[in-house]
Amino acid sequence: MESRKLCEAPYSKTVDWAKWYIFWVDERVVAKNHADSNYKLAKDGLLSKVPIVPSHVHSINDTVSAEKAAEDYEFVIRQLVRTRVISVSDISDCPKFDLILLGMGPDGHVASLFPNHSILDEKEEWVTFLTDSPKPPPERITFTLPVINSASNVAIVVTGTSKAEAVHSAIDEVGPDCPTLPAKMVQPTKGNLVWFLDKAAASKLDSAKFSE
Repeated sequence: MESRKLCEAPYSKTVDWAKWYIFWVDERVVAKNHADSNYKLAKDGLLSKVPIVPSHVHSINDTVSAEKAAEDYEFVIRQLVRTRVISVSDISDCPKFDLILLGMGPDGHVASLFPNHSILDEKEEWVTFLTDSPKPPPERITFTLPVINSASNVAIVVTGTSKAEAVHSAIDEVGPDCPTLPAKMVQPTKGNLVWFLDKAAASKLDSAKFSE
C-alpha cells in the first residue's frame, strides 16, 4: 500500500495512530529541510497528514557529526527498549521492531548497507555510521544487520528494470559463487520477510518462484 493511501479514508480514521512509533532505518546526515533528507520525505508524504503523536516520531540529530548522530540515535532506542516501548528480541539483546520497511538499490544495497562495506560485519552496534557512502550524500547513519534481522516483519519494496538483476541475485541465486548482496543478507531470524516487486523489478526472477 502506498503511503498516501494511509492519509485517506478509511485508514486516516480507522488506524490507531497513537500506537505508532516512527524511526528511520537509515538517514542522510543533512538538515531536516534538505532535499536529501529521508525525514523530509516522510514528513511531506505522510507524517504531516496523519495524527501521529509528535513525540513518537524519532528523527536523528542533524546538527552533529555522523558518528555522534548514530551514537545519539542508538541511545534513544536503548532508552525505549528499557521502558518496553520497543520490544526486545528473545534470542539477542537487539530491539525487535514490529516492521522494518526497506528499499533496494541497483547494487543490492538496503538501508545504508552497501556491498563490500565494512559495516556489513558490524555485530555489536545497533546503529552505525558511514562517511564514505558510494551513493551521495556520503555521511549517513544506518541500522545494522542484526537489528534488521531481529524485526518481526521486514518488507523490501523494489520497482524498476534497473534493479531486476539485483532482485534476481538476492532471491534466486544460491551457492558459494553467488554475490552476497546486502539485500540477500536480510534474513529475519524469527520474523517474516516479504518482497513487494513491480513487474519490471521481477522481470529476471525464476518464474517458478514468482506469482503476480
